[in-house]
Amino acid sequence: MNSRKIAILTYDGVNTFELGIAMEVFGLPNMGPGWYDVAVCGDRKRGMTSSSCSVQIKASRGLDALNDAETVIVPGWQDIDALPPRNILQRLRAAHARGTRIATICAGVFVLAATGLLSGRRAAVHWAQAEALKRKYPDIEVDSSVLYVDDGDILSSAGRAAGLDLCIHIVERDFGTRAANDVARRLVVPAHREGGQAQYIPRRTRPVRNAMGDLLVWIKQNLEEDLAIDRLAERARMSRRTFIRRFMDATGTMPGEWITLERMNHAKMLLEDTRASIEQVAEMSGFGSVDTLRHHFRAHLATNPTRYRACFQKTFPEKRRSY
Repeated sequence: MNSRKIAILTYDGVNTFELGIAMEVFGLPNMGPGWYDVAVCGDRKRGMTSSSCSVQIKASRGLDALNDAETVIVPGWQDIDALPPRNILQRLRAAHARGTRIATICAGVFVLAATGLLSGRRAAVHWAQAEALKRKYPDIEVDSSVLYVDDGDILSSAGRAAGLDLCIHIVERDFGTRAANDVARRLVVPAHREGGQAQYIPRRTRPVRNAMGDLLVWIKQNLEEDLAIDRLAERARMSRRTFIRRFMDATGTMPGEWITLERMNHAKMLLEDTRASIEQVAEMSGFGSVDTLRHHFRAHLATNPTRYRACFQKTFPEKRRSY
């Protein structure tokens, strides 16, 4: 079986971590016949390229490696506001026209977006860069909720580590589940991570400095209480209708939605920072039952409380008693 040719693009400002992810996954030795033939390619007329952390990179091949590659990997682009070099954009367009599969990691999506190849298509991006990508390329269907998007001949990943998820996914597409699991075991990572980016995005609330602001503070301090709208309206000394209108003016959301998100925040904090049981977390965060807590974790984070805790809380082995 002939090896599958992969060209990993390098250029000034390339992210070394993302470059290294692709090199490590696709360049693994002893993976059997037909494994990937990897080339790091760049503009050799310019000589060495300087990475985002000032490491100098010497490409093994020039941009002509894109001509016969089956897959091109585009690692992160350092300056998302700058236009990538014209010759790289031309090479990517030509490669795609020949049927080459193109995959981007993190901000590498801005390079591919500049070619126009993502116009009208769905693409993943890091949650912190989603608004910038939407603003700069409004014709792209930006998805900042997932770890990666597989759109057939074009794939994209969210944050840097999500590039690892994407690369393992590509292995699974090319060689099957067993090979993908083998790669994951060798790298000591999960072959599939549950959930998307939502569990990693910090929730920011805008400050409210008025009577409603005082009520919001009280709600945060009493999430385990019965926070029915009628009770809150009574506490705020307003009619139900007036309370809902004032609440939405202050927060931009309906009371029930805001309270649910605050309870989610508190539950996440308890799971990360305490040893409280799942039952205790459900009670202290105001969800009441484990089933309700699990429902909201699945709906908002695409995971469950136990897996969330395993992801964010380090467990320490009990100290062995010495005799």
